[in-house]
Amino acid sequence: MYSIFAICGSTRATSINLQLLHVISDLYSGLFSLTIFTGLDRIPPFNPDLDTEDPPEEIRNFRNLLNQHQGILICTPEYAMGVPGSLKNALDWTVSSMEFSHKPTALITASSLGEKGHKSLMDTLLVIESDIPEACRLHVPQIKSKFNGREILDTGLNEKLQILMQSLGERIATPIEVRRGW
Repeated sequence: MYSIFAICGSTRATSINLQLLHVISDLYSGLFSLTIFTGLDRIPPFNPDLDTEDPPEEIRNFRNLLNQHQGILICTPEYAMGVPGSLKNALDWTVSSMEFSHKPTALITASSLGEKGHKSLMDTLLVIESDIPEACRLHVPQIKSKFNGREILDTGLNEKLQILMQSLGERIATPIEVRRGW
């Protein structure tokens, strides 16, 4: 069983992205153990002066959680045609410490539209060297017509999620030397 650190990109308690992470956790409980992180609102604003060997406690905890898991799954909405600020802020705290570097990662952008936010977040994930192949990238526009908060209504989405999760598992199972071509 693979351990996945699942980050909800929304801070709303009733976020459809959080609900989707819970359904994914249930659907794939035989293959993955998901730890769902909902604490983006507790991460302080990024400040390079505090990004030292002794960062704020919330940052140490966040980084430790990233390091303790074999893979990362981000499920996020788009906000104002971009990445939600709290999610981008959290990622900024990992640039110097490199928790995402070569870490098997999957991204689900589930929103009304989401295309621009998805692209922007992909740019960030690639800059911080996430191991995120095409099969681990899923853009789901019109999410509310495909998922009602409890069950996936769209068979196409179900199939795409299956491919994404299977691909994430395969990335985790593949030694880093092979994944990186070393």
